Amino acid sequence: MTSHLFSTHSLAETTSLLTGNAAEGGVNLDFDLTFLAHLVAFAVLVMILKPLLFDPLMKVFEERERRTEGAKLLARRMDERAGELLQRYEAELEAVRRAAGEERERLRAEGAKLEAQILAEARAEVAKLVEQGRAKLETDRKLLRAELSTRAADIARDIASRVLGREVA
Repeated sequence: MTSHLFSTHSLAETTSLLTGNAAEGGVNLDFDLTFLAHLVAFAVLVMILKPLLFDPLMKVFEERERRTEGAKLLARRMDERAGELLQRYEAELEAVRRAAGEERERLRAEGAKLEAQILAEARAEVAKLVEQGRAKLETDRKLLRAELSTRAADIARDIASRVLGREVA
């Protein structure tokens, strides 16, 4: 249809084509004084609303953005600090574990040494007691032999008397 507008048609035919299109649902634009009034009203409205609404609203948005970025930065710093503290905590914990292990080994070795010392003392005491017991037994054995050798004649006579059934002199 556009090619028809610029073809050999006359101005009247073109105008009738445009008005015909408007009747068919096309847009008909009239640039008159109401358009300029609307344009001026819009400009005045923008000039009034800019300092009252738009500028404070933009400041609020900027402040929110600044605070958000600040909070993100603070969170990053806190996260880094927490990581550093965790590493330091783990290093100190490992050092304490290592020291505790060394102390445990030292106490175990000391305990084993003390146990060996106590066992050696106990063995020495037992050996001493056994030796004293043997010596006492040997002394008692010698005393009993001496007593038996002195009483052997009397015992032999007593046994002979009982076996023979009469008194032996």
